[in-house]
Amino acid sequence: MPWRKTSDPYRIWLSEIMLQQTRVAQGLPYYHRFVDKFRDVKALAQADDDEVMKLWEGLGYYSRARNMLATARFVHGELNGAFPTDYEDIKKLKGVGEYTAAAIASFAFDKAHAVVDGNVQRVLARFLGIETAVNTTAGKKELAEAAQYMLDLEQPATYNQAIMEFGALQCVPRNPGCANCVLNTQCVAYANGQVDSLPHKNRKKYNRERYLHYFLIKQGQEVLVEKRSGPGIWQGLFQFPLVEAAESLTPQQLLNELFANLKVSVQKETALPPHKLSHQTLHIRILEVNISGRHAVKAEEGQQWVRVSELAQLAFPRPLRQYLDQIQLTLPFGT
Repeated sequence: MPWRKTSDPYRIWLSEIMLQQTRVAQGLPYYHRFVDKFRDVKALAQADDDEVMKLWEGLGYYSRARNMLATARFVHGELNGAFPTDYEDIKKLKGVGEYTAAAIASFAFDKAHAVVDGNVQRVLARFLGIETAVNTTAGKKELAEAAQYMLDLEQPATYNQAIMEFGALQCVPRNPGCANCVLNTQCVAYANGQVDSLPHKNRKKYNRERYLHYFLIKQGQEVLVEKRSGPGIWQGLFQFPLVEAAESLTPQQLLNELFANLKVSVQKETALPPHKLSHQTLHIRILEVNISGRHAVKAEEGQQWVRVSELAQLAFPRPLRQYLDQIQLTLPFGT
């Protein structure tokens, strides 16, 4: 992994932000694209928001990208382009928590701070027989203290990378190679038959269901879009005009909601597969509509008309991008 072969805090920070809640295999291509496009923190700080969001498109958890931009601009503008070297100062950067701060402090500056990611949690929970749920405050504290106690203070960066790799390659979640493990004589979970049950996590149930109804509206060779604003998912990304409801609405209900004074008909309706997030399920339908008569649809505040050929340049949420990719050659109104 390229970020393990450098002590550049910019590249280490970039990789850690991208790998939050993202698998390495998925994040690696994004990392390469970002460092090719933005060679240093100055380049990223001076980038256009839409350009960054477009490059991030498909990686999910878009608040990471917004926080990343804010931090880049703070480091460039307020710190003269130099990342802070102290753990507590690093932790103050927007979007940087305890794990990311420890990773940057350790890997970039060789500071003695234990890095506790999911792999490290699994190794320590099994090796020490820690049964406290790792996704609780008490569990995180117990594991953090254990990790710091076991840290090699003379080679913290090497040790941190080694235990993370050990968890990723040897002490894997399912079917780890315990019989051939160099630590099996000391591993509490192996001795007590707890390998499959540790680490323990408290299960959380999320039942929120959201119904998003999008309208694909075209006039001439242009499509009406808007940028999603306010808190919540997909902030700063583009979307089609939206009606959100607590339940699925009929096409006529939706037309009355958005086009009360226009003669409008639904040309095609597409229901996308449920989009499951960590705390909610999104039910998405897209209605392609025909506008009849002399009255054109006017862009309201926050909306704009863009050419069909320009849609590929805008950052859309993954479900809408996948939909656009599917119909890009077969739009009923042509391209």
